[in-house]
Amino acid sequence: MRPGGPSIRTQRPLSFYGLYGPRNFRGRRGFPPESDEGEAEARLYEAMAGSKRRATDVKDVDEEAMKHVERLAKQLRSEKAPDRSLAELQEVQGSSVHGLTCREVVERPSDEILEIITEMVFKIVQNIMDGNGFSYEVPSRARNNQMYVPELDRNVLKDNVSARAFANVSTSRKVAITTKVMQLVQNLCLGGINVTKRDLFYTDVKLFKTQTESDAVLEDISCMLGCTRSSLHVVASEKGVVVGNLRFREDGDEIDCSKMGVGGKAIPPNMDRVADLRSEAKFILLVEKDAAFMRLAEDRFYNKYPCVIITGKGSPDVATRLFLKRMKQTLKIPVLGLVDSDPYGLKILSVYMSGSKNMSYDSASLTTPDIKWLGVRPSDLDRYNIPEQCRLDMEPTDIKTGQQMLQEDFIKANPEWIKELELMLKTKTKAEIQSLSSFGFQYLTQVYLPRKLREGDWI
Repeated sequence: MRPGGPSIRTQRPLSFYGLYGPRNFRGRRGFPPESDEGEAEARLYEAMAGSKRRATDVKDVDEEAMKHVERLAKQLRSEKAPDRSLAELQEVQGSSVHGLTCREVVERPSDEILEIITEMVFKIVQNIMDGNGFSYEVPSRARNNQMYVPELDRNVLKDNVSARAFANVSTSRKVAITTKVMQLVQNLCLGGINVTKRDLFYTDVKLFKTQTESDAVLEDISCMLGCTRSSLHVVASEKGVVVGNLRFREDGDEIDCSKMGVGGKAIPPNMDRVADLRSEAKFILLVEKDAAFMRLAEDRFYNKYPCVIITGKGSPDVATRLFLKRMKQTLKIPVLGLVDSDPYGLKILSVYMSGSKNMSYDSASLTTPDIKWLGVRPSDLDRYNIPEQCRLDMEPTDIKTGQQMLQEDFIKANPEWIKELELMLKTKTKAEIQSLSSFGFQYLTQVYLPRKLREGDWI
């Protein structure tokens, strides 16, 4: 409990029904006695108590809520959100974008990658024979070599490069690591097999020392060869999960995500093996945390509100971002984001939308434009009367992150997001998705999200 907060006796018990009962909900915090919203929510809880059916048995679709989602889907299709490549934009604007030369990687077949590696080796040998020494030209992935392109609605990498010379004491070891990883990539392309980044690290732990170093060099090589990381046959370990109204084929096997239990289906690390995505879902619900995902899966939220639920369990991995983009492109339905009401929740949402700084060179295949921020938003805390004991004071690092995000071009392009972020910084208050559990463990699935969908309350 925070200093100065209410005592244990004044806190609302987690059981929203067992201790209070339906009559006592009117007039309590979160259920104003005079408001229509409070009366409606109280009636909803009475209906919940009177029903003997479990939430998992409810399959009647909430048509009223789906009307707003269908209108959003129609609107997004008519707007034709930017989903073109950097090369296509450069054809329109010339070789540069806003006066700067940029680069972006593409999917390449193994034989093309092998050809590029061979040409690179010949060039290095020629430089050594000419007396210029052994070095690589490596694209810079530093923050100052990145830019946000409004026409693409994502971050891209500018074309600055730096020399990584073996004769330089500060970079000689990095050159050795680069050469080793390049050799491993060549062998993977020749053999046509896929490995994880962890497998790659364990091929020479004494050289790499930490996986962070081998991972960073792998990203460098992806930039140098001008291909996506998946083209190098190196994939990340499984992390994200998906559940709901979605079927697809994985390496020839039929997968039905509505029959995967509360844990969901692990998102395949290799998108090349995923095909034939099919769904009757009206929207995709992108969830930040595993705890909220499990609540939604256990309550079978996707039955009454036809959707696909996906989570990267915090900071999104490459496979989850690739899978989300594939779903959006194939199914052509809106994506609604449910994250914590704090700067990091918004940051995670922005990574899905405009890309991460670390992998801006591959933003074309990793970003999903037009994700709508459904919640939990700072304005929701008062609107839904989240109790004070469930709100958290922002730490200095939170405030600093929020202020930095206000300076991001991506945020500046979204006026409604600016208002929410400014409100958060003004109140210096944050809250997690789980704060909604103060009204009951199923408040998220039976009150909060249904009301959001019925009102079309997203930005």
